[in-house]
Amino acid sequence: MQDNLDHMGEKKVILREVIRPPLWILAFIYLMFLSLVVAVWAAFDNRAAIFTGIAVTVLLIFIAFAMKSEITIDSQEIHIGKAHIELKYLDSVEVLTPAQMQLLRTRDADPAAYLGIKFWISTGVKITLKDPRDPTPYLLISSKKSEELTNTLYKLL
Repeated sequence: MQDNLDHMGEKKVILREVIRPPLWILAFIYLMFLSLVVAVWAAFDNRAAIFTGIAVTVLLIFIAFAMKSEITIDSQEIHIGKAHIELKYLDSVEVLTPAQMQLLRTRDADPAAYLGIKFWISTGVKITLKDPRDPTPYLLISSKKSEELTNTLYKLL
């Protein structure tokens, strides 16, 4: 009986992409934090600077986890971060070049669109929706695996 319960709600993951912040972003943030540590050290004492250094290191680890994003496709839904939508509401999928992605992020952006973008990734996918109850026209998703994501979605649509 327990085995049946474990497998009833389980969906097979078909594609999973984890997007983490690159090292250069984390290094830049940490250098900014270290300037704060130096300012605390100059204004107070060594103990305050050590405490601040430990605090900003922990904060950087938290920021690294918070900046992480995940795209998951199973047999019924696509999950982009905390957002998800059933595959039956997807109309078309388009791989975007860096130039197309730049335009859709800026000048050609629709304010009602869902943006699952990361500024450090220049390629992505535009997924047009066909749900008449949802005012969201499309999902704009940053992805390093744009071709694989598009091919997987076309197979499931």
